[in-house]
Amino acid sequence: MDEDAKKEIAVFRFGVINDLVGHRRLKRGEKEEIIREKISFQWDIPFSERSYISRSTIHNWVKRYEDSGRKLESLYPKDRKDKGNSRALNSDTVEGLINLKKHLDAELERKKAKEKNITIPALVTEALKRGIVSSDSNRSTIYRVLKIHGLDKGSECHDRRRFEAELPNDLWQTDVLHGPRVLIGKKMRKSYLILFLDDMSRLITHASFYPGEGLEFFLDALMHALLKRGLPRKIFLDNAPAFRSHHLKYITADLGIALINSTPRSPQTRGKVERLFRTVRMQLLSVLPKVLTLEELNAELWNWINNRYHVKKHSITGEAPIHRYTRHIYSIREAPKDITDIFRKRASRKVKKDRTVNLNGNIYECPVELISKSIRLLYHDNDPSRIEAFYMDKSYGFLTPLDPVINSVIKREKNLPYKTGKLFDLTEKES
Repeated sequence: MDEDAKKEIAVFRFGVINDLVGHRRLKRGEKEEIIREKISFQWDIPFSERSYISRSTIHNWVKRYEDSGRKLESLYPKDRKDKGNSRALNSDTVEGLINLKKHLDAELERKKAKEKNITIPALVTEALKRGIVSSDSNRSTIYRVLKIHGLDKGSECHDRRRFEAELPNDLWQTDVLHGPRVLIGKKMRKSYLILFLDDMSRLITHASFYPGEGLEFFLDALMHALLKRGLPRKIFLDNAPAFRSHHLKYITADLGIALINSTPRSPQTRGKVERLFRTVRMQLLSVLPKVLTLEELNAELWNWINNRYHVKKHSITGEAPIHRYTRHIYSIREAPKDITDIFRKRASRKVKKDRTVNLNGNIYECPVELISKSIRLLYHDNDPSRIEAFYMDKSYGFLTPLDPVINSVIKREKNLPYKTGKLFDLTEKES
């Protein structure tokens, strides 16, 4: 492993332990809470197939860092003295796996099978039957053993090719990065970076740290990206629950944006965003002050994006992202002026005979002609006063929150079917 790779790993490790080291004194139980939180996260670990970090590993990194006088080099990965040998499998097991792999590959070739090499799952199954490996053997370890001996060809290989969109906004990539703990109110809480990257120019169309990674935060980031940079034709994203939302699919369909989900457990397909996240860790997160508010963290982020990332020549494209993006500005589709309405949630309700519907614990009055009809409601969670009703694709305006006090002095005119809904006020003189 070269020096740059070791440094990248060290920066990642520092990013994991940065709120556990240094001069800031942690309160009783706070350190344990931080560690418990970290071991529950799913991390994007450089040069590793693993995604979780154990408690003992975190303690080890903290000790090494503090014992060295807080030198980043202390977090470099150590070279293995037994490189080329497996520590998880003994020599007899390794030899047995190698011989079995060769034997099964020869059988496939003799039978002129379509597949020329036995797959890792099939090899493990056969090795279990023959007692070569135990049921708790790690498949990743087996794969590494075969790779060391040049026997991994044909097993778990994928045809991955570098690609690049032709024009700005042809394709955006998006993902979420677990960020540092920030001060929200009076508590330190985890932050999450939601980022959109233009594939062709490498321009960050929007990025922001949020206190969560759920759908509401993702949609907020998406709306800001669309308002600033126009409409992409496609968005490439992973299979997180927020990205599989029907609400997100409705919004993007309305805007003429296609959603493309990456292959599960295949971060290589999102390589451009993953590499950008590593840059964010190395150039921004590793040099931040210990304690920041969410607003201060986002200010630092955009200062770095505008004054460093966007204006610096990209190593792959050979151009600064902002220059490459604006050079093809003619191809950009503007976002519609009513885009906030497109982001509204949808709900179906049947109007009761007292012409009311319930939504999120509130009661609203509908026009009389909608009684007993199944209607569609469009709304924002943060604006309960603007609930728009639709029936047969026709808008019936915004609903009125129910006021039972006013209704108590409203009299319905007699001998008229309720569908006409003619009402008058008892405080006025009857004609």
